[in-house]
Amino acid sequence: QPDLVERLISVDISPTSTAPVSEFSAYVSAMKSVKIPDGLSRSAARQLADDQLCPVVQLPQLRQFLLTNLVEVEGRYVWRVNLEAISHHLADIMGFPVFHKPFPGPALFLGGSNSPYISSKHYPEIQRLFPKARVQYIEGAGHIVHQDKFEEFITAVLNFLPPP
Repeated sequence: QPDLVERLISVDISPTSTAPVSEFSAYVSAMKSVKIPDGLSRSAARQLADDQLCPVVQLPQLRQFLLTNLVEVEGRYVWRVNLEAISHHLADIMGFPVFHKPFPGPALFLGGSNSPYISSKHYPEIQRLFPKARVQYIEGAGHIVHQDKFEEFITAVLNFLPPP
């Protein structure tokens, strides 16, 4: 329902399948394999989980982002997100549905320069579905653009939005 959307911002994702460039499956597996004994403090549990994720999730800022989903429930540490459901539906999550009708409004595809999720090979599909799209990269940011380069991210979003 494009008439309900005035403008669209897509942050580090393109309207194509992301499975070929994603390490997400390995991250989900690593998160599922984390073992934390009961009774640990929050900081000790997070450090233990961080240590266990480190071999697979090498970027510290990405590990910290994933660890925001580690929560204490009744004295045990569990993942807030449903890792079983995510792993069973990963193909659907990483895919992108086929659309034929383009979005007629302004669109910003805001990517991290160090991320593979918006590349020049995606430009034709972006232009087909979003004819008024602009692609912009934030230098030095990875996939989690808003965490890696917060001020630059906010500036780009505010510059795209109409003045109040």
